[in-house]
Amino acid sequence: MTMASLTTKGADETAAVGQAVGSQLRAGDLVVLTGDLGAGKTTFAKGLARALGVTQPVTSPTFTIVQEYEGRIPVAHVDVYRLDRIQEVHDLGFEELLEGRVTVVEWGEAIALVLPLERIDVRIGMDGVTDDDDDRRVLEIVASGTAWSARRPGLEAALAAFGDA
Repeated sequence: MTMASLTTKGADETAAVGQAVGSQLRAGDLVVLTGDLGAGKTTFAKGLARALGVTQPVTSPTFTIVQEYEGRIPVAHVDVYRLDRIQEVHDLGFEELLEGRVTVVEWGEAIALVLPLERIDVRIGMDGVTDDDDDRRVLEIVASGTAWSARRPGLEAALAAFGDA
């Protein structure tokens, strides 16, 4: 069930949606980002991290796999694109990354079977994007789990400024 479907018109708007989601997060929360290469997953993560008080530049962790950032709430930014096996997720100590920080996982669909059900899923699509609007993105946001049932109104209110939330 999609909680919100939003259209952004550029990287700044995509980051702003990330910031709105980030404003509702607490230590221990998980955000799973999916979408094609270049869809804006890292851009979304930058906005999310900004909302959590991260001041240093947020970069794609494609080659490092995990980037950690200090903020009001620490952030672990994980990119599983280069992992070949789900066992590698466990080898990274992924379970420990979920403790005491917000964890953001890019390409999360690749490891969905081992991720907690309590999470926010964000699919960033370029469906229908043409040369005339190549910065346009469609973001589908779903909050799952019992904790998010109670926190859903706050998240919906944070996303309301962007339209179809």
